[in-house]
Amino acid sequence: MEELYSCHQAMENCASSQTFAIAHLYKEEKAMDMHIHDCYEIYYSISGGKQFLIDNKFYSIEPGDLFIINQYESHKITQVDKMVHERIVLSIHPDYTKRLSTAETDLDACFSDRPADFSHKISLNKDQQKRFLYYINKITGAEGYGHDIMEQTAFMELMVLINTTLQTNEVHETATFAYNHQVDDILAYINQNITMPISIEQLAGEFFLSESYICRIFKSATGTTINKYICARRISIAKSLLNDGSSVTEAYEKSGFSDYSNFFKSFTKAVGMSPKKYAQCSVM
Repeated sequence: MEELYSCHQAMENCASSQTFAIAHLYKEEKAMDMHIHDCYEIYYSISGGKQFLIDNKFYSIEPGDLFIINQYESHKITQVDKMVHERIVLSIHPDYTKRLSTAETDLDACFSDRPADFSHKISLNKDQQKRFLYYINKITGAEGYGHDIMEQTAFMELMVLINTTLQTNEVHETATFAYNHQVDDILAYINQNITMPISIEQLAGEFFLSESYICRIFKSATGTTINKYICARRISIAKSLLNDGSSVTEAYEKSGFSDYSNFFKSFTKAVGMSPKKYAQCSVM
């Protein structure tokens, strides 16, 4: 399998092949704002030094950290700077891990079987890091006759490693990285009330802060604005509802958008297709 050097290209290849793609990145692409995509993402940090905001959880990023993100979770790398940021990103089509699973081995479990205290982050030890990179090199080095079988076999072994490590990992990060305690409280409030009308004025009043100050500290901590964060979270909820069989109207009403036009435009821009088309694709 060809090793790619762009997340966008990896996601495109994943969508077209309906399997998976690997990107090995050494420098920043154009920083994406809070976003969601239709593929699973496995993010392995080689150099560390950043922060991850996944839904309402902050994580520090150290060398050897692995992050597991499903298709409904909005996320963003924060603390973007000009330092070299080496990482490996796998984009995986959700149906692919399901197809490869058996009655006894659910390779999709790390993406779909999420307990309430789930941590997206696994800190791999030295042996686990070596095994992870071994499978990546086995996949990207496969060529010639039987390359597709070798790639698939190595991928399955990699997913067994990740799921086993997740199940046996006794110490999970609590995901309360205290970049700013006020922002932690703001994120918690937004997510507890995400289906209700939320305005910056309302948030400022709730936390006894000025509107300019609350916007400034939120952007400083998360790298995105309050309104963009709220929109991304609501789109994530709408995607999940549509995928579970809800109608477009139900998804609109239950995801917290104030008017249908805003819901339609925001969803279409973020997902790349209209809510109706997404719902149709979900049942195919």
